[in-house]
Amino acid sequence: MGTEEQKDEKPHKRRVRYSGTHPRKFSEKYKELNPEKYQDTIERVISKGSTPAGMHISICVQEILTFLQIKPGMKGLDATLGYGGHSRKMLEALQGRGHLYALDVDPIEIVKTTKRLREAGFSEEIFTPISENFANVDRVAEQYGSFDFLLADLGVSSMQIDNPERGFSYKQEGPLDLRLNPQNGEPASERLQKMNREEIEGMLIDNSDEPYAAEIARAIAGKLRKGQKIDTTTKLAELIGETLAFLPEKERKEAVKKSCARVFQALRIDVNSEFEVLEAFLTKLPSCMAPGGRIAILTFHSGEDRLVKRAFKEGKKAGIYSEVAEDVIRPSSEECVKNPRAKSTKMRWAVRAEE
Repeated sequence: MGTEEQKDEKPHKRRVRYSGTHPRKFSEKYKELNPEKYQDTIERVISKGSTPAGMHISICVQEILTFLQIKPGMKGLDATLGYGGHSRKMLEALQGRGHLYALDVDPIEIVKTTKRLREAGFSEEIFTPISENFANVDRVAEQYGSFDFLLADLGVSSMQIDNPERGFSYKQEGPLDLRLNPQNGEPASERLQKMNREEIEGMLIDNSDEPYAAEIARAIAGKLRKGQKIDTTTKLAELIGETLAFLPEKERKEAVKKSCARVFQALRIDVNSEFEVLEAFLTKLPSCMAPGGRIAILTFHSGEDRLVKRAFKEGKKAGIYSEVAEDVIRPSSEECVKNPRAKSTKMRWAVRAEE
């Protein structure tokens, strides 16, 4: 008969078995599913200028902290929790006094990140995760009060991109989904079936400035009209490749790669109503900030940046903001070498006017 201690011990969880020498399916890739346990692998991958699969490297951390000027006792909001890298640094700056609230619409990642931050020592007394779209930032402020500092990182987290089941990447086979919250709305495959050629072309131009929007839209619409499904990431990527076959061979590979990235971006923005969500957020934002409150926003493409720039500029003209960024802040060249996903990042900031 075992002791009480033995009874309380949790049974060892065996790693998922897979055939061959290396796991092939994402569900079998133990390092990607639990990257924190493999520090040597993490360091090796980052040193090569890549993001470890299953992880997300936070961008412009020092620039954000320098601007936000977080002090112990303050109350802040991370409007886009993601992997929690920015939240962790902001929590450290609070030094155990004050509170950080964090929003995320992704029901899968918010659970993982909350567990990670709790294990790092950030209890309910200082950190509160909230399953909410940041378009509803006003509801959060009504419940918890106005904020002294706020960050919104508008990029898609690497964990979402790396998981083929989420359908965010054209590089891996998976369902053409692209929803940030897979429990709401319709996947990209269903969304495409409801659009005509003109609507697809407009989406590609408006959401990603795709230079071959007309050709790609014609190919997608033609395939769907024949009753053929475009329901996986690889089917869409292959169709784009076939559509751009008219390009000179020496430039075709790179052009297809870039068009795939832009088409998937355009679809993701459409499926998640990202521009509408951002506009709602920017409209409600001033009323959620305490006098003198500081706001930092990271954008990753021109459409987002234009909206943020306009909102901040109009806010300053109306006396809502006392200061706004005249120029964007970009990650250093050193950071871009370590994390190539940082290259397109732009940071803008604003300071809520004193009342």
